[in-house]
Amino acid sequence: MEQYKIDRINELARKNKVQGLTPEELGERDALRREYIQSYAGSLKDQLEHTYIVDQQGHKRKLQQKEGQ
Repeated sequence: MEQYKIDRINELARKNKVQGLTPEELGERDALRREYIQSYAGSLKDQLEHTYIVDQQGHKRKLQQKEGQ
């Protein structure tokens, strides 16, 4: 996610604490938050897909997702 969008999320959060947000700003904030969460989750998933476990004998195995998740 681009830094200017993160800055906008923070700007809206500060404004909400001080004076509240208009309905348009609430919609913008919600959309930006959803985009941020999707970006964060995608980054985390990508990182976990490239994670390996090394056992005591030095064997590497790819991290596996639990069943049902």
